Amino acid sequence: MKYLGRAGNGSYIKEENVVACSARPPACPRVLARLLPHSIAMWGEPPSLLSLLPSCSAGFACGDQAERAVEDVQPTYEHDGISVWDITPQIKELIKECGMREGFVNVISRHTTTAVMINEYESRLIKDLQSYFLKIAPPDDKYLHNEIHLRPETEEDKRRVLQNNWDINDPNVLEAWRSQEPFNAHSHLLSMMLGNSESIPVSDGKLAIGQWQSVMLVDLDGPRTRTVGIQVFGM
Repeated sequence: MKYLGRAGNGSYIKEENVVACSARPPACPRVLARLLPHSIAMWGEPPSLLSLLPSCSAGFACGDQAERAVEDVQPTYEHDGISVWDITPQIKELIKECGMREGFVNVISRHTTTAVMINEYESRLIKDLQSYFLKIAPPDDKYLHNEIHLRPETEEDKRRVLQNNWDINDPNVLEAWRSQEPFNAHSHLLSMMLGNSESIPVSDGKLAIGQWQSVMLVDLDGPRTRTVGIQVFGM
């Protein structure tokens, strides 16, 4: 993995400096990196020991245009829109780049139809996982979320769509927004069940996971452009 750059004063390398990228099947998580300040006030609280520890963060993304600054994650297994990626090697490389010996790593999905999990990354088990997910949340079942012609239903729903730069007060824009919305309620439900984050201890510079465990990104509505937020926290 290669960093896009380091800010000598500890400031952010702004996300807009990262080349935008778009997915092409099969989409694949790739690595984009930036450095967080070395002193972080956590959610407005007074500085604590944790907030003064060195911190690095990175994002995984998909796309060809980021080729100069990324490294592919290999391989994936895709079935009916569900794909699974082993991102453990990239996390280990980030720990090495940061030089951290003791601490922890936070990994968070940044999408409502992806998940992060720890388990065995084995091809036949992944196929079992994909089949099982489609049984417990069949894509063709009836879901209220998929009745797109009735959305947005409430004033709160409308406010959220407006905040995301869709001026749905204009009937043409409303129709355009509805036409691009996917029928993916099952993907949202699976994401909620699996969970969106993992916190993993690091000891002696190594991830404290079991011999057969891997950290995985699960795309439940793809393949398409995806990102994963990773923060390495320690010393």
